[in-house]
Amino acid sequence: MIKKIAIILVLFFAVYGIYYITKDQPRDTLSVLKEAYAKEHQPSVDHTQFAELQKDFRSPHEVTAACLACHNKRDQEVMQTSHWNWERESYIEGRGIIKIGKKNLINNFCIGIAGSEGLCNTCHAGYGWVDTTFDFSEPTNIDCLACHDNTDTYVKQNGTGGMPAPSVDLAFEAQHVGLPQKENCGHCHFLSGGGNNVKHGDLEMALLNTTREVDVHMGKDALDMDCIDCHEAENHRMLGKMYTVSSMDIDRMECQKCHTSQPHTNSTINEHSNKVACQTCHIPIYAKVNATKMFWDWSKACKTMDPNYYEVDSTGNQIYLAKKGRFVWQKNVTPEYVFFNGTADHYLLGEKIDTAKQPININTLNGSYADQNSKIIPVKIHRTIQSYDPVTKMIITPKLWDKEQGNGALWVDCKDIEIKDMWGISAQKGMEYVGLPFSGQYDFVNTRMFWPINHMVSPKEQSLKCVDCHKRNDGRLENLDGFYMPGRDYNPTVQYAGISFIILSIIGVAIHGGARVLISIRKKKGAK
Repeated sequence: MIKKIAIILVLFFAVYGIYYITKDQPRDTLSVLKEAYAKEHQPSVDHTQFAELQKDFRSPHEVTAACLACHNKRDQEVMQTSHWNWERESYIEGRGIIKIGKKNLINNFCIGIAGSEGLCNTCHAGYGWVDTTFDFSEPTNIDCLACHDNTDTYVKQNGTGGMPAPSVDLAFEAQHVGLPQKENCGHCHFLSGGGNNVKHGDLEMALLNTTREVDVHMGKDALDMDCIDCHEAENHRMLGKMYTVSSMDIDRMECQKCHTSQPHTNSTINEHSNKVACQTCHIPIYAKVNATKMFWDWSKACKTMDPNYYEVDSTGNQIYLAKKGRFVWQKNVTPEYVFFNGTADHYLLGEKIDTAKQPININTLNGSYADQNSKIIPVKIHRTIQSYDPVTKMIITPKLWDKEQGNGALWVDCKDIEIKDMWGISAQKGMEYVGLPFSGQYDFVNTRMFWPINHMVSPKEQSLKCVDCHKRNDGRLENLDGFYMPGRDYNPTVQYAGISFIILSIIGVAIHGGARVLISIRKKKGAK
């Protein structure tokens, strides 16, 4: 009987021991994800068999009409999205409810689409938005192929406001459609700002065929995920947003969606997630393959007779282009860090700036340590010298592009600098287009723009270590304030309290040890 009880107890403690050791272990998330995303999507229909798609389409609008003949009411869904409207209704603290987006916000790259829609709107999910007469209520203006082409041969033509290039075989494209792939998203998001990896820094063409060293999610030797695996859509409304054109804490894409809020075996690291976003530790660098633009000096534009004159650095990146100005590029960039609570503010057209408080924020990511909804996130900060009106104190939206010469577009007409002031003319044309005054004078001001870094997640072995932040000098978070960080900050009260505690602990141990020795000696004497 005793033997049986002993065996039962041994088995109990063995099972309990295994449970205790493994109870805090998270499930093997990587294996679960690999299994889920290894399954290729199988289309439920063969579009090559539809008679409606087997004809000679005279215009892309006819393709959309054919799509809607089966996919009815999808146009109504698309027309409710920011991909179509390039604006969304938002609440901004201190401003109330307003509509913001590419239509009415500026940036410090190509500044704004106003007056240059033919070129800037090449990436719009529609056909022919070249000026203010574009009809957003017309269903056949929607470009279904831009997102659903599965041939990677669909191309839009520059300068047409989103029309497909003449070389595109519309019937072939219409017969080969499906779920959006990386290529669909990448043609716009990877190439935004005028070239590969110009704007974002963590989104570029290399992600179409990369390794886990560059991105553990999109690497071919890792999960090989598509954009829509994370950025899921319901009724064409997608999760995720860029806070360069967005402001509210809704429809966000977060790591916890797959990885849970307790992804580590170490509880201390898990506790960091209260104030530290996953990206902060797991994206130690960005622009891993190709460099990204970090600085743009617009004041150096139009200084030569040849608007296409350029200079390049040792890696082939343009560091000067006569019609645009001077640039600084960087590769393998260490992010900067800010507190972010999911909301943002923006410079709005027509607002006055205070030039005594430079740099001027084109967008502001809200947050602080005291804000319970804020976390530390990594960002790319693009710094610029751009034009403003010293009389009205407004940042200028210049007219940059036109399909013809002589219409005051800076990038087209700046070769005429000897006979006219192209900056002044383009400023006049641009501000007139957006309905704002221009004094006739211009100067330049320092600005900056914050771009959250969310892609190019490194393998876990390359994630940040404790010492990368918790050190006195040159730590990752040395420029963040408003809180005390052990190892980084010096606080006399905390320092003296800590030293006092250590000294008192040593004294206590010494007293306790000495007392035990004395008691032991007395016991031995008493025993004699």
